[in-house]
Amino acid sequence: MPADLTNHTPPDGSGSGTAPAAAAAADPPAEAVTPLLRGIAVLHHLTEARDGTLSLSGLEKATGLARSTVDRVTATLARMGYVRLDGRDVTLAPRLTELGNAYLAALRLPALLSARADALADELDESVSLAVADGDGIRFIHQATRRRAMSLSFRIGDLLPAERTAPGPLFAAEWTDTDWHHWRTRRAADPHHHTFPAVPPAEHPAPDSDFTHRTAVAATAGWSLDDQLIEPGLVAVSVPVRDPRTGTPACVASVVSHTSRHTADDLRATLLPRLREAVRSMEHTLRTAPPPRPTPPPAGLATWTGASKQELGRDFVESLARGLTVLTAFDENRPSLTLTEVAKATGLTRATARRALITHEHAGLVRRRTADHTFTLTPRVLSLGFPPLSRTSLPQIAQPHLTALADRVHESTALAVLSDSGEEIQYTARASTGRVLSARIAVGTRLPAHATALGRVLLPEPPAAGYALVDEELEAGLRSLAVPVHDREGRVVAALNVAMHAARRTPEACVTDILPPLSQTAARIEADLSAAGRFRPVPLT
Repeated sequence: MPADLTNHTPPDGSGSGTAPAAAAAADPPAEAVTPLLRGIAVLHHLTEARDGTLSLSGLEKATGLARSTVDRVTATLARMGYVRLDGRDVTLAPRLTELGNAYLAALRLPALLSARADALADELDESVSLAVADGDGIRFIHQATRRRAMSLSFRIGDLLPAERTAPGPLFAAEWTDTDWHHWRTRRAADPHHHTFPAVPPAEHPAPDSDFTHRTAVAATAGWSLDDQLIEPGLVAVSVPVRDPRTGTPACVASVVSHTSRHTADDLRATLLPRLREAVRSMEHTLRTAPPPRPTPPPAGLATWTGASKQELGRDFVESLARGLTVLTAFDENRPSLTLTEVAKATGLTRATARRALITHEHAGLVRRRTADHTFTLTPRVLSLGFPPLSRTSLPQIAQPHLTALADRVHESTALAVLSDSGEEIQYTARASTGRVLSARIAVGTRLPAHATALGRVLLPEPPAAGYALVDEELEAGLRSLAVPVHDREGRVVAALNVAMHAARRTPEACVTDILPPLSQTAARIEADLSAAGRFRPVPLT
């Protein structure tokens, strides 16, 4: 039976949809780590920014921190690979998804149920989502979205107010009086939902009685409807997937459509029976899933921070790096950890690990379970960059690495994938240098696979040495060296090359001078792709 499939909502109500703002306003505990709270605030603001990017001055204004503090926090996050610094701009980087991945792995629900959700979406030709409760909001943990001109823009990790969703009443049916009090307080403070950037503001907020009535109906019926509550045209029907041990909703499965395809009543009449059947299969999966496998815990996850502190000095905030690393100690085989286990996994002292956990608990990222003195991650960990990064494509992942490689070797670089026919390659990203004579092949260009170095590492029988060198075969004077790019399962999904004029390097010099940085760049792209693709397919184009 799966471990800890229940809702990870802090009992004090800190799981409220507006908890990040509330936690920032409340006085932190005396033992909280201030630099860690500052780093969390920076990540929250970047997550809510367009494309996950803000200028340094924008972060200074948004957080209220001094510019020197913003510089040190972002330098530390960049050292961790969690953000990229591009001039005056700060952008979320794919490696940051390892924090959200830790929560999703510990939750176990995406690994156990996503295949069934995907199959239902294929069968119904409609979008299907899985959501968990986050206080008085809901947060998506899986999306199986249909590709249409009119399609959903919700992302894994997006937070929605419970009262404007179909899953909301099903979770609210389990609320205590304290939970309802927190909901009413949040409603009074933010009636138009400005603190929920994933949804448009509510122009005409419904009265509280509307949601309490919907909750009472959902508690009796066992299902719930969203009839254009989020925005006109959007409809959804939801059914709870119940934890086999407690009977409470572990998550809620929803079928989502728009009114040109189904009215809300039609959705209930035609698709609800099939959704209920799929949910029964999901619940069977939860009942029969084996418990987490006992495996040796990781050790020393945070020991690298000392070397970074020695190298970068005051520009590296070690307490921030250590604190964020604590979140990565949790996984599918360790969904809950004691303080001693956290300290052992990270290599931190008990006192340091304790202060980090206290800080995360204050921020709503960690929940303390008094019954067994363990800590678990909450859905709010997904608020640390996961929504914008959950839509990242392979070209977007690769582009900064291509630019860095081109700057390093002073030659043009490109990424390509194999076409559906298997006979051509298609360029999906590129970076060039300031040379007068350089390879300038536009993104989207297709070339015969057999005549290019990129194609030769993508074809079914790749070269034995792990790279391909094409010398003036495609065009006189053009020399190209390419290596494969693998996904997290080890499959070759793309190829990376450096192209140059033949006069600048001999074939032998290409192998000795270019192959090492080219291979290193491919490895960095693969690491980012592995993190970004752990719980969702990454588009290759």
